[in-house]
Amino acid sequence: MSSALRPHISDAQRRARLMRRHRLAEDFSAATPVDVAQSMVGLHATTWSTVYLSTWARMPGFVPADLDAALYDDRSLVRQLAMRRTMFVLPRETLRDAVGAVGPRVTASERTNMLRDLRRSSDFPDPDGWIDTARAAVAHLVSDGVPRSTTQLRKALPELDGRVTIGTGKSWGGTIPMAPRVLNMMSAAGEIVRGPNDGPWHRSKPLWVGMEQWLEEPLDPPDIETGHVRMIDRWLRAFGPGTETDIVWWLGSTKTAVRAALAQLDVVEVDLDDGSVGYVHADDTEEVGAVEPQAVLLPELDPTTMGHKQRAFYLGEHGEHVFDSNGNGGQTAWWDGRIVGGWSRQPDGSVEIHSFERLPRAATRALTSRADTLAEWLGDENPRPAYPAPFMRGAPR
Repeated sequence: MSSALRPHISDAQRRARLMRRHRLAEDFSAATPVDVAQSMVGLHATTWSTVYLSTWARMPGFVPADLDAALYDDRSLVRQLAMRRTMFVLPRETLRDAVGAVGPRVTASERTNMLRDLRRSSDFPDPDGWIDTARAAVAHLVSDGVPRSTTQLRKALPELDGRVTIGTGKSWGGTIPMAPRVLNMMSAAGEIVRGPNDGPWHRSKPLWVGMEQWLEEPLDPPDIETGHVRMIDRWLRAFGPGTETDIVWWLGSTKTAVRAALAQLDVVEVDLDDGSVGYVHADDTEEVGAVEPQAVLLPELDPTTMGHKQRAFYLGEHGEHVFDSNGNGGQTAWWDGRIVGGWSRQPDGSVEIHSFERLPRAATRALTSRADTLAEWLGDENPRPAYPAPFMRGAPR
């Protein structure tokens, strides 16, 4: 489409969309944890406490038991290794489409990485056969529906208890078990699932269960192409407009697959403030109402922070303070739809705001108030960031 004919969506409009659609604006807050997850396709779950803190930021009156009920009682939310080989918590319908879209790609990657290490070891004359045997043994055992830890599975299944030596002579080298990697591969394929959590809400100690037994129904994922169409459809509703680069990165897929999916969706190109071309649904080009400036505190790897590859419209020049060298986004403080600082827990239990720029007094007051609210909500619990942002160097942990 000619640039003269393309609609234009400004950065301010993009920020207003995020505040509304990601349930960050007070008038658009969520009523349930499922609402929260659906509003952003899914919740990042690499750091387990992030799932709870992301929900707290968007659901008034939230307590951890609300999310526990969705995860473990009605199982309307499920933890899954999915896009970019990243852990997510996904609503059931989204789970099916995510496994269909990227499950085969992540599964193949996990298997390839295992084969690389197994082939270097003389203890595994048939690496492919070893993986298949271990996989079959796990599938048979977990079909009884009994949750088990990785250690319990390894002890119960000699077929799974293989070890390889990596990094000989290196400081990071050593002998490592293959069991967690087999389980990750099976998880990506949708065969098994991280079910109950054998720990507090801010610590990940998952127990493994067969996926069908946990859901009490077959997963039944779609084919790869259909999965791509459905996942990109959801992403555009939640995060659009976004560029092809954004979509390829977020989904962990290829340009070819993303372009094929976009061709099947009723989308249009739009011009963005930075001169790039974005995509939105054809019925989603109208302006949304402005949102009053509000203070928001988000945990590390929050879906809003991690939703785009090209983030300048909400990140500005603050990337060096927020993202580590591997691209992990830290704990952030937002004002008026932008990242303006970060936050950290102090030894006395308080939450401190770290400003990256000069802020108006109203912003400082609102962020301080929100920090006090978060500190009160956390109480004696002290979830620690797994990926401390650069601004936290030297800060208490």
